[in-house]
Amino acid sequence: MKYVEPLARLIAQLSKLPSVGEKTAARYAYAILNSPQEEVEELVDAIRCVKSEVHFCKICGNYTENEICDICATRDKSVICVVKEQRDIVALEKVKDFKGVYHVLGGVISPLEHVGPNDIRIKELLDRLDGVEEVILATNPDVEGEATAMYIARLVKPLGIKCTRIARGLPEGSLIEYADESTLSRALSSRIEL
Repeated sequence: MKYVEPLARLIAQLSKLPSVGEKTAARYAYAILNSPQEEVEELVDAIRCVKSEVHFCKICGNYTENEICDICATRDKSVICVVKEQRDIVALEKVKDFKGVYHVLGGVISPLEHVGPNDIRIKELLDRLDGVEEVILATNPDVEGEATAMYIARLVKPLGIKCTRIARGLPEGSLIEYADESTLSRALSSRIEL
């Protein structure tokens, strides 16, 4: 089907978003087209506002409206939790147990993607370690996340700073019989004393 030019342009732009194919983009475009003008203007304003007002915290790399994010400004700086990207902080903050600060790497080491240690924010992490007692490595449990965690641990441990890795294993409510061998192995090795 051929769309009128403005609609085709909107669909093309929406389909550039992650996980949005042409059909989903077309549904979004029709929803926008059928929305009241006020709602469309609010959407446009929200997009414009997020692009002009949100930037990286100069300390941790999280998104913020200020020079320094609220977490860096108010939390315990003796514990740093290292994450791959900003949305990982949102996930970890839902737990409400962590009282330290974060450090966003902005990626992980991935030789296949030509991403090395100098391409992510490892140097900035090392520059923050004065007075730090523990570095928690919270990268994803995939090959790149593991390689990045091991690389950082090799740099941090000789400095006399406790270096830990988030535990991995079975999710709450899951059945052991359906877990894969790797998950079961990690669950056993990450067990805690009761």
